[in-house]
Amino acid sequence: QVQLVESGGGLVQPGGSLRLSCVASGSISRFYVMGWYRQAPGKERELVATITNGGNTNYGDSVKGRFTISRDNAKNTVYLQMNSLKPEDTGVYYCKAVAWNGIATWGQGTQVTVSS
Repeated sequence: QVQLVESGGGLVQPGGSLRLSCVASGSISRFYVMGWYRQAPGKERELVATITNGGNTNYGDSVKGRFTISRDNAKNTVYLQMNSLKPEDTGVYYCKAVAWNGIATWGQGTQVTVSS
């Protein structure tokens, strides 16, 4: 059973930065893509960023140029560096991993609040 544990969320002022981490219970090389999604109150869950096993990245339009996704295979971890944070970035951030057989696993989520 794969487990994903997110951390790094918190309260930050507009313009600030946070780095989220997603640690997998085992090698992340078994996933062909991993990513971050977020859900704001009253809204649907949306794509933030994804990274493939080969290192190709994809970003949601609202975070391009501000967020960076990366992975460290040795630490079984995927990161999301978030800079120039805005109030509209507030939400619960979830890590998702999709295995080569198509099975998806979600983490429990970590809260990010951007407010002065």
